[in-house]
Amino acid sequence: MTRVVLAPDSFKGTITAVDAAIALAEGWASVEPEAEFVHRPMADGGEGTVAAFEAAVPGAVRMPLTVDGPAGERIDTFWLLLPPTEDAPGGTGVIDLASTSGIELLHELRPWDADTTGLGQALTAAIDHGVSRLVVGIGSSASTDGGIGMLSALGARFLDSAGVPVARGARGVSDIASVDLTALRAAPDVRVLTDVTNPLTGPRGAAAVFGPQKGLRSDDDIALVDDGLGRLAELLAIDPQGRGYGAAGGTGAALVAWGGVLAPGAAEVAELIGLADALSDADVIITGEGSYDGQSGDGKVPSFLAALAAEAGAVAMLAAGRVTDDADTSSFVRFASLTELAGSSEAALAEPARWLRAAGAILAHAAPARTAAGRAAAAGDSS
Repeated sequence: MTRVVLAPDSFKGTITAVDAAIALAEGWASVEPEAEFVHRPMADGGEGTVAAFEAAVPGAVRMPLTVDGPAGERIDTFWLLLPPTEDAPGGTGVIDLASTSGIELLHELRPWDADTTGLGQALTAAIDHGVSRLVVGIGSSASTDGGIGMLSALGARFLDSAGVPVARGARGVSDIASVDLTALRAAPDVRVLTDVTNPLTGPRGAAAVFGPQKGLRSDDDIALVDDGLGRLAELLAIDPQGRGYGAAGGTGAALVAWGGVLAPGAAEVAELIGLADALSDADVIITGEGSYDGQSGDGKVPSFLAALAAEAGAVAMLAAGRVTDDADTSSFVRFASLTELAGSSEAALAEPARWLRAAGAILAHAAPARTAAGRAAAAGDSS
């Protein structure tokens, strides 16, 4: 009997990590019905972070709330309450920016007035509940507001030269002349999950690199927002070149200014959901994401999981929406591309669960001899 740990990331915009794991298991079981499956859906701080914790932590409870979404409209969402532990006697609140202030919540890009107010409202709700620790995933941001919407919801005030609160979003960032933090809520222990290492400002900063994805088009617009983010860093007394401070349109910097600690998303999620224990006697680990490409080796979920599998003596396999020509697949004994299985990217995107089931079956056919070898090698290492 093969013990298979299923730890995919979400296939962004098409299927959640939880549902991807289920589909892969169904496909594998069609080949090996007696296989044992351990579901550990993963995330790196972006879309699906809350779902990964909900699936892996017994006793996790959804806490519904309504927040102001990235364009100001009311959004029904939730944060996740994890049970108390010795390190967090009041419980841990897990919140992801994607479900409160994420780009997927927009009907159209709003480069100047989208903001992170909703994230701040969710953080406030968790603090009011009494949590001892917050875990905040900050991928998939809709805005380049430097986190001022979030901090405003937590009690900060950002004022222009006339002492009037600035407008929401990137438009307001450009007008900030002073900051009043006297009413800012105190931060509990805050872990911030991100796979982004960009600084807040400069050619690799939030405005230059991620601004165009959120609608900032011209060089002049990017320069204007970049200058505003630089002033914001000065007013918050933080280094604009801090590693990861440019994550989520500068929300990484704002969370650090509040008292948070940035952490590599995949590694932190893996620790908090007990992935290492799940892998201790696994034969196979299957991971995946929507697009496995040349950047997937830089701290993303699949490369991180492949390394863990090697340490545990398990066989690493990959299922991805697509696998590009520049992707390094050498860490996986077998991979499956949904685009190739479906015949086109359009077909794969239309029915991701169907093609993940097909991928699971293909990986199962490739596994038996390799899993036996992996178990033997692991036993030899321990003797």
